[in-house]
Amino acid sequence: MSKAVLLPRAGGKLIAQHSKDVSINTEGVKKLAAMLLEKAKKREFFIGSWRDHTLNPKTSDEKAINWIFLCDTLNFSFWSKDENNKFMVRYKGKEYTGYWSLCAAINRAIDEGTPITDPNYYSKMTMDQLKHVMRSDSAQQMPLLEERLCVVHEAGKVLVEKYNESFVTCLKQANQSAQDLLKLVVRDFSSYRDEVDFEGQKVGIYKRVQILIADIWACCLGEGLGNFDDIDTITMFADYRIPQALVYFGVLEYSDALWEMLKSDATFRSGDRLEVEIRGCSIWATELVNQEIQDLMAADEACGDITVNSILIDHFLWDYRREHAEEMNSIPIHKIRCIYY
Repeated sequence: MSKAVLLPRAGGKLIAQHSKDVSINTEGVKKLAAMLLEKAKKREFFIGSWRDHTLNPKTSDEKAINWIFLCDTLNFSFWSKDENNKFMVRYKGKEYTGYWSLCAAINRAIDEGTPITDPNYYSKMTMDQLKHVMRSDSAQQMPLLEERLCVVHEAGKVLVEKYNESFVTCLKQANQSAQDLLKLVVRDFSSYRDEVDFEGQKVGIYKRVQILIADIWACCLGEGLGNFDDIDTITMFADYRIPQALVYFGVLEYSDALWEMLKSDATFRSGDRLEVEIRGCSIWATELVNQEIQDLMAADEACGDITVNSILIDHFLWDYRREHAEEMNSIPIHKIRCIYY
């Protein structure tokens, strides 16, 4: 990774400072921070919440890490043009859409005896094998299957040739540094190289590599393989759903022109200025919310050993958005087909 690439926090700040169609509302930041702190005090979200999700691993071993790596390598583009016809996987009596449909499909494949988390397998898997693993229980198939096959081929090949057939080898080389792990992944796995040009500066948004690190941290409860000395340097994961939640809570505001474009159901392209502004301002807005929470916690003895960071804020907002989807339907997401989110 070039030294000239700004990391997400610095890049988000730069984008927010020069943004024309997306702005951050200071009062909205304060209101959301106050609400989140009360939620954290009640243990409504904390590091252990990640394991509470039915489909996520409940162990902190190599098997869990390799599951996470595969999921986050494929963690992109699940939205459907037709809200009534989504890619869906039925697993153990429940129906899953969005990102959870991917997790359900992978767990289903494991149950069926497919070595889906083994890089020796997925580095050489065929399109027919991928289609079988990702088969839908609705009329809508998983988007971007060709791109997904290319991504897993590359990821598997790198793991086999460079990391002793396991992402844990890569993880250990980072020596408990989230930023070092980020740089290793971005250097060696091109599909994680989520970078844009903005105001003459290359910025790393790095949604998937950051969520990969955060998932490992949360899965391991911040211990063992998930112990990172600098985990708080990881920002939120700039996708199309967290911006929707930030608009809902009055933290982000869109210009009339951007609103009209979103309502027209236009498809964005990676690197478009409006797309970059939405993602970059989401990063910086979440950093401001986190800082406000830290300030409130410092002045409140009742907070005790509560942990809040941008990762946990993202987790809460993402879950909240799914639980309150109907309330947020009036806020259109920016739609894009790409491998980065």
